[in-house]
Amino acid sequence: MKYQLVCSDIDGTLLNKDRELAKATIEQVQRIAPIPFILISSRMPKAMRHLQTEFGNTSTPLIAYNGGLVLDNEKVLHSTEIDNTVLAETIKKCEETSIHLSLYHADEWYVPSMDYWAKREENNTKVTPEVLSNIEVLEKWKNEGKGAHKIMCMGDENEIDTLYKSLEIEFSDEIMLYRSKETYIEISHKSISKKTAINTLIDVNYPHLTMENVVAFGDNYNDVEMLKAVGLGVAVGNAKVEVLEVANSVTDTNKNDGVAKAIKEYFQ
Repeated sequence: MKYQLVCSDIDGTLLNKDRELAKATIEQVQRIAPIPFILISSRMPKAMRHLQTEFGNTSTPLIAYNGGLVLDNEKVLHSTEIDNTVLAETIKKCEETSIHLSLYHADEWYVPSMDYWAKREENNTKVTPEVLSNIEVLEKWKNEGKGAHKIMCMGDENEIDTLYKSLEIEFSDEIMLYRSKETYIEISHKSISKKTAINTLIDVNYPHLTMENVVAFGDNYNDVEMLKAVGLGVAVGNAKVEVLEVANSVTDTNKNDGVAKAIKEYFQ
């Protein structure tokens, strides 16, 4: 069989309207086992593992932070962190605004308070953050020799616009800025992507495969490069126009079990 590895985005792609795995999706993923089904997301690992448990594939590698962290169980296959100078400046730029900063490293998630944005993400991801000021997190990570795998900025659309433009001008050589929503900016290191992460995974764990053997599912801008690179890039019906344009195939929407329907079609 040509396709021997499946990679799927989570939010807006794999989960249904209730942000849950539909029964049909679980059944199809289990049906094609032992073909690895890899979760690939901007989420932190802890926000992905409960989905692996539902699939019954907890030993399968996962790709977190848009490719910033690639894990095979507890083994780190790849890790790229944002430099703390970027984090320090981002904190500084947000000081006079109402923007919420969530800071992530591996399975650490820090928020300055359990405000609207923190509670919203907690509800979406089923993970509870630790409350610590942004400055305290920065100092902690400096002392531990660590940086952020992801910085998430959430808040008023106009303030987010201003921050986006400022960070883009100052750090365009170092970071990738991604607007998942008008009120969100997700920041990762510029050198990584979902495509680079799949390449890493193939090189280390599946050297007998190439990108041509991979099926990938996505819906948003951060999925474009991945869908273009794999053997079969599938967009869900609710995907952004730019994603629909580059996909090899378009399935039903996430709310109508699009991933499950595509797996059923392509893995007879």
